[in-house]
Amino acid sequence: MQKTKILFNIINTIFIVLYVYPGSILGFLIYGEFQKQPQITQDFLLISSNHIYAFFVLSFIGLFAYYKSKKKLIITYLILSSVILEVLHLVIPNRSFQYSDLFGNIVGVLMSILLFNIFNFWRKR
Repeated sequence: MQKTKILFNIINTIFIVLYVYPGSILGFLIYGEFQKQPQITQDFLLISSNHIYAFFVLSFIGLFAYYKSKKKLIITYLILSSVILEVLHLVIPNRSFQYSDLFGNIVGVLMSILLFNIFNFWRKR
């Protein structure tokens, strides 16, 4: 379990750096341009698919690492961080706040909570 906590903290730190950097670090690494964002799949109507995937992975690992010891705290942290990190784009240069990204963040967190609870339900049976 300790390794999972370390993994979560590393991924969480990387997320924060990627989110608050004024430009796209991933776009620079892949395309050589800070203004271009990589797109994994097409967006789902009004929801960013990239943000769903990213926050699903982060949240699932966080839940797995901290669910037994800090259940309410980790869920609160994941939801608040998904909102706060996107809202920060209102003040970060070369970044833009988008509702589709915000919805993607929240959907990713909620999907991981749902899947984690289903997983725990079946594991206990």
